[in-house]
Amino acid sequence: MFNSAFWRYFQSFLAFLKHLIVRRRASLLLLLIGVFLPLQIFGELAEEVWENEGGFAWDVPILIAIHSTARPQIDVFASTLTKLGVFWGVFPLATAIALFLFIRRRWRELAYFVTTLLGSILINRTAKTLLHRVRPHLWESPAPEFDYGFPSGHAMSSMTLVAALVILTWGSRWGILVLITGGLFVLAIGWTRLYLGVHYPSDILAGWTASVAWATGVSLLIKPYRTKQASVE
Repeated sequence: MFNSAFWRYFQSFLAFLKHLIVRRRASLLLLLIGVFLPLQIFGELAEEVWENEGGFAWDVPILIAIHSTARPQIDVFASTLTKLGVFWGVFPLATAIALFLFIRRRWRELAYFVTTLLGSILINRTAKTLLHRVRPHLWESPAPEFDYGFPSGHAMSSMTLVAALVILTWGSRWGILVLITGGLFVLAIGWTRLYLGVHYPSDILAGWTASVAWATGVSLLIKPYRTKQASVE
């Protein structure tokens, strides 16, 4: 009697669990790809930097290969382009977007956007302070930096902005355009940091993965896409 009741309850629970997984499969997939996997990569990178400040075997060869393309004209181009990664590009664009959301009274989207960007800054500064990774000094950089290098602040700021915009525009006519142009922008900023010799490739990868995980995780909590769903309904 007890066994049959237990079995019925267990089957009922499995049916409920299956229904829940099917219903929430998109959120679960987003959690896996957007949060768990990036955090795993970031954690592995951070652990290695913590235990061995020398970094990874592939860091220096990649930097040297990129530096082999150095030219005076490219130095000027990279030194200018890299400024778009924070103060000349990301900051003014993020401010304009936040003002737009504020004027349009799109509070949920504004809360998500501001939380994501400010949180990314805090994560970056905290990680740099804790890990104390010295920047590479393989050649004299045209645009030297003097603080700690892991994770890259330019990589994090550019990726956080793009990831947040992709989440905010996904499902609209702007989603694919934001994804493609934003992806190219993120890659370009990452390249400038390596070309200028102020970051290891692992610094860039850590910045990207931390940003994706944070932007995705905040979206699962605040759910900025609810505003779009409500307007459609």
